[in-house]
Amino acid sequence: MFRKIIKGLLGLFFTLALLAIVVYVATGPRQPKADSASIGWLRAGPYSVGSAEFVFIDESRPTDESRGNPGKTNRTFSTTLWYPEDANGALPLIVHSHGIVSTRDELAYLMEHLASYGYVVAAADYPLTSGSTPGGANANDVMNQPADVSFLIDSVLTLSTDQAFGGQIDESKIGLTGFSLGGLTTILSTYHPRWRDPRIAASVAIAGPAAAFTEAFYKTSAVPFLMISGTSDALIETAYNASITPERNAGAGLVTIDGGTHLGFVDAAEPAFRFMHNPDSLGCSAVLSVLDEDPNDVFAKLGSLNEGVYMPPDTPSVCELMPLREASHPGRQHMITKVAVLSFFESVFSEDPTRLGEGASVLRQSLALDFEEASVRFSQ
Repeated sequence: MFRKIIKGLLGLFFTLALLAIVVYVATGPRQPKADSASIGWLRAGPYSVGSAEFVFIDESRPTDESRGNPGKTNRTFSTTLWYPEDANGALPLIVHSHGIVSTRDELAYLMEHLASYGYVVAAADYPLTSGSTPGGANANDVMNQPADVSFLIDSVLTLSTDQAFGGQIDESKIGLTGFSLGGLTTILSTYHPRWRDPRIAASVAIAGPAAAFTEAFYKTSAVPFLMISGTSDALIETAYNASITPERNAGAGLVTIDGGTHLGFVDAAEPAFRFMHNPDSLGCSAVLSVLDEDPNDVFAKLGSLNEGVYMPPDTPSVCELMPLREASHPGRQHMITKVAVLSFFESVFSEDPTRLGEGASVLRQSLALDFEEASVRFSQ
């Protein structure tokens, strides 16, 4: 009798496992056409990807007291490097900044994709805005994160002299990516009149808050910039943040994903959020629990109107606009993000004129043709 019960349970487990596999395959993201320009940019690049862990400590700057937790005399960064194995010569460096209550590996699928094409990618957990912050993440510390970005660049450049990842960094090819609050960090590091790092040569903000930055703010630098946003993002509303960027920033491009959500960009979204109407209901709960009563107050600390920082009073706050719009497939959102970010950086950093032109063509023309959810617009 016991054997029959065990056999029955095993049979049921096998049936459920088989059903799960069938459902997983059946609900997977639809691929672009085999002859599309984008399909090749979705494949992994020519390099195997390695990773390494480091702890960088900035002894010159303190970590502030936050939410009743004592400060520290330094700022400490647990950091992951993704790098192309067996790559020779000087390599581009991308520094990624994570969102609030998140971690450095939030967009691992994108970091690994860039590394497979010859990029060194560094991402660190910030001292007071990561998900592991004692007492809860504190968005006000974003004003310290541009200096953190500069410190991380310095730290990786020091590593490269020891060939920690089989090559060296091309200091003329340093770029940034950032998601959500990390997108704000990226914008500040690229353009802020006092905080920007002049070594930055190209930047991508993914679902980054940008409503407070006027045309004057972006005139500090001519760095090529790409914003990526989703129309179903409940946390950072597209129309007030991303859509206005090309009109204000003369060097900006905008990729808009119809149905794209805030959490749809993160690594865990695919396949975990495939069946949700909109996963931002989870994101709203997590983020609102650590934000101040008026989340837009943080922008008052980032600069003055003379510096091009002004938050219009009618700007929606985080998760203010409800109900949540229906989400597109997170797998498709990942695909669009991978193609957009890779083609953007290749259109700026590639030393091969053909590849340079292909990157620009894929971003400006093919992406929207190959993905009906995607639209692309550049400054005039």
